[in-house]
Amino acid sequence: MLKLTVDNALQRLAGDDFVRLFERDAFDIGLYKPDKTDAQDPHKRDELYVVASGDGDFWCDGETTPVKRGDVLFVAAGTPHRFERFTADFSTWVVFFGPRPDQA
Repeated sequence: MLKLTVDNALQRLAGDDFVRLFERDAFDIGLYKPDKTDAQDPHKRDELYVVASGDGDFWCDGETTPVKRGDVLFVAAGTPHRFERFTADFSTWVVFFGPRPDQA
């Protein structure tokens, strides 16, 4: 069994904005906490975001939607996206799934 908590994940960030917490061949789980701006590039794998704390806006491929704790977002591989106007306490679980680019 594995239990992940927001508090423990935030401690593991250690000054970074992303920490990978659990890895398997088919998926990875991490926590993302951008600082002031979100400069993500499109990813090579599909991903789910589950907003863990805070709120803001999510821009994805030309569309913006408000997000808050508990919201779940799906982003297909290769799709431009980012979080905008988020609160200082904003963080989100990230689940990358599908074959890893280095294994495909």
